[in-house]
Amino acid sequence: MTTSPYGGETLPKNVRSRMIHGINGLDVHILEAGHESPGRPLALLLHGFPDLAYGWRYLMPLLAEAGYHVAAPDQRGFGGTTGCVSDYDAPLAPFGLLNMTRDALALVSALGYRRTAMLVGHDPGSPVAAYCALARPDVFPSVVLMSAPFPGPPAFPFNTVDREAPSAQPNNENQKLAAALAALDPPRKHYQQYLSSRQANDDMWHPPQGLHTFLRAFFHVKSADWSGNKPHPLKGRTAADLAQMPTYYVMDLGKTMPETVAPFQPSAAEVQSCKWLTEPELGVYVEEYDRTGFQGALQAYRVFSDPDLNAELRLYSGRTIDVPSLFIGGKSDWGTYSAPGALDLMTTKAATRMAGIELIDGAGHWIQQEQPVRLSELLLAFAKEAGAAGHAPG
Repeated sequence: MTTSPYGGETLPKNVRSRMIHGINGLDVHILEAGHESPGRPLALLLHGFPDLAYGWRYLMPLLAEAGYHVAAPDQRGFGGTTGCVSDYDAPLAPFGLLNMTRDALALVSALGYRRTAMLVGHDPGSPVAAYCALARPDVFPSVVLMSAPFPGPPAFPFNTVDREAPSAQPNNENQKLAAALAALDPPRKHYQQYLSSRQANDDMWHPPQGLHTFLRAFFHVKSADWSGNKPHPLKGRTAADLAQMPTYYVMDLGKTMPETVAPFQPSAAEVQSCKWLTEPELGVYVEEYDRTGFQGALQAYRVFSDPDLNAELRLYSGRTIDVPSLFIGGKSDWGTYSAPGALDLMTTKAATRMAGIELIDGAGHWIQQEQPVRLSELLLAFAKEAGAAGHAPG
């Protein structure tokens, strides 16, 4: 295990960066807090897109002060974690949700733990955390999902033996939706469709306005700092319903993501007043993505629409999350509602011990950066209630 520079002077003093080798075929870069004292219960934090372990930097010392050993990895395809092939034409299976679940399981084991006392997944890290709790409730005895509700695993058709044989036609719902969005005036496209495309990596890696300017606008427009974020539930997954979302979710057809967010570039005064992502802190993201590009991070979006990888998830057909669970969103985050129906499915069907839905004031999509103190209060209260705290390494 070797220590590496990461985040420079912007990391809190009690948060360290290090590499851990041999994790499900990866060399995993993690940030850690509370590591000085052996025997602490483990809190594992799984980030989303285009985030890094660095996104948890404000939360980690707060959890460490409460007695946890906190570990936040750069997930497969992101940041300092290496060992996977992230090219567009590389096999997607290593980025499948069940292999990402194995990444988390292997990391917990390498750190010397039999179980976590807190598991938190944000954005695309949320479904990874959900499958951790679904597949290995013995190792992950509670789970917190942030920004992306979990609707449950894909299911096999039930009680069909006496019915007429189903059509052998492939499921083309995504193609139908793409066509319906393209037929709107003005024509639109779903952001996941764009992020799954071959050109998305180069568009975002080498944007005309520069990587720093692009990422600043992207973080700004998805935060509570942008007054245009007024999320609400959508009736269904029709083109007309989805088109109510801002253009960073349902984009103008033909525009790249850098072109989409450019009109929302914050002013110099807004940048100066942004305390949750200062210019030096944004510089960490710029340095990492300038080095790696975005393709490894984008593989997750391609996984969601891959028929073979979705078929693999049917291993858990009919299975529910039966450990204590909690959903946390930002009041200014469209992520809670961007998949219409997912929130209801999570609370009524997919999770049987859901403690509640908490929407945090003053937070958009980047909850752990925008409102870390309130988030820590909710996490600690839930962990106490779930009875997860107090597990020493086994």
